[in-house]
Amino acid sequence: MYSIQDQFNVATKANVEAQLALVSALASKAFEGVEKLIDLNLTVAKTSLEESNAAAKQLLAAKDPQEFFSLAAAQAQPTAEKAAAYARHVANITTSIQSEISKTAEAQIAETTRKVSALVDDVAKNAPAGSENVIAIVKSMIGNANAGYEQLTKSTKQAVEAIESNLATATEQFTKATEKASGRAKK
Repeated sequence: MYSIQDQFNVATKANVEAQLALVSALASKAFEGVEKLIDLNLTVAKTSLEESNAAAKQLLAAKDPQEFFSLAAAQAQPTAEKAAAYARHVANITTSIQSEISKTAEAQIAETTRKVSALVDDVAKNAPAGSENVIAIVKSMIGNANAGYEQLTKSTKQAVEAIESNLATATEQFTKATEKASGRAKK
């Protein structure tokens, strides 16, 4: 049978390993998000460069100012629509990565809590007589820490929902504004 000190040493080691695994998993998810954003930005930059060259050639080929302005107005609508689509892509990537990070963190916290509770219960079974108050205090501390984690998780979810809502509203308003501007450009 392990002594209480040995049990705490094993638990401490497991906790440190769990925290390292959590940091590694969160970093991995964050890098995935950064990779997706970089890929999106590279694709947009490449496409934009190609389209800008084609648009410049069209504008330079205009025979008179009216044709020039007509071409410029026609090119404004697709550009605005692409900007709105880009904003939606960024919002989707950000939301997806945030969701994955939250799930990973919640799962790790739940597993760590389960292990710590099991350790305390194990220690309580083997504790010498008269240590009930200390064990009760430790259980109370674990309960308070769990309540703190739950509150942090709820607050984080509320903040993320607010950000997602604001992003959706901003994207919708941007889309409406581009549609309105494109409508004016056509006239």
